[in-house]
This record gives sequence, structure tokens and C-alpha cells, in this order.
Amino acid sequence: MPALVTGAEAAALLAICDRTTARGLRDYAIVLTLTRMGLRAGEIAALTLEDVDWRSGIVVISGKGGRRDQLPLPRDVAEAVIAYLRDGRPAAALDRRLFARSVAPHRGLTSYAVGHVVARAARSAGLDRVRPHQLRYFAATAMQAAGAPLAEIGQVLRHEDERTTSLYAKVDVATVRPLALPWPAVPSASGLPAGAP
Repeated sequence: MPALVTGAEAAALLAICDRTTARGLRDYAIVLTLTRMGLRAGEIAALTLEDVDWRSGIVVISGKGGRRDQLPLPRDVAEAVIAYLRDGRPAAALDRRLFARSVAPHRGLTSYAVGHVVARAARSAGLDRVRPHQLRYFAATAMQAAGAPLAEIGQVLRHEDERTTSLYAKVDVATVRPLALPWPAVPSASGLPAGAP
């Protein structure tokens, strides 16, 4: 299991993206999509301009095994992608991929390049190496913390088996610690009845 990314670390990854630059707009949109929607790096790389239905607020995800699933596009993700499309995506992009290289040749990103975007943001934010799949886990735990049932989280992550989803949705121990009852005190040796071991 990959190390969990905390909310503060996810916020630091987003904050480090310089949205005054084309590359920063792209990187912010990628990291936000990973943390909010729980996509895989390959799914981010495979997104095309045609996969986003702006009118209905739906994005089509090309997933494992040739699956094509529709997911709602969160408003903050949509706004980040729009900002990138308006002010960051190269006009000379060589294909219809949503996210393109910021330097020529402006081809669509690969899953490796998506991983590099995340790793570079983590390094700039002073964090240990962060991988895109860790942000998928973060999205699942964030949905769980917001009260989403496991079945709903599984739908967003596009899992066929709920047991797979349960591996992703981890309980935030620090959050539930105040709910735990204190362990009963153990009586001292002097308080034990005579002859007790």
C-alpha cells in the first residue's frame, strides 16, 4: 500500500503550482483532477478534448480493460481545466489530448509524464516523493471522510469489487481517536486480592 498523502500535503502540492505560467496551469489542473476524482495517471494522459461534455458536466474516462465510464466533473476541476485550456494549452498542440507538453513538440502527455508532474510538484513543495496513485488513495479517503459510502467511492474509482475499494478508503486514525473510549485502568498489585498471580 502506498503511503497516505495528508490533506496538508495535497494542499501543498496544489499551492506550489504557479498558475501564472502555462505549465503551472496545466500542473495544477492535473494535480487537482487526481486529488478530487481519483483518476489513474494513464487515465489523465488518455483524456482528450472530446472526453469532456461541458454542457452536462460529464467527463468520459478510458479505464482498464477498454472500459469507458462517465463521471461528473467537479466544478473546481472544471474551472482549473478551463483556465488551462484558455491560457496554458499550447495553440500548436499536435493532437487532441487534453493535457499537452509545455515545450515543443507539444504532444499529449504520457502516464510517465503525469507522474513526473506530481513528483516535481512534491519536490518543489519539500515533500517526499509523491506518486499519482497516492493521490488516488487520497481521493478515496477524502470521500470517505466526507461521509460517502464505500459503494459510492467504488463507483467513482470504477472498481468492480467493493473489497478493492476497502483497500483504498482508509480510516483517518487522528480523526477518530477522540471517539475511542479510554482503556480501563489496570489495578495495581496492592489492589489485587490475596493469592492473585
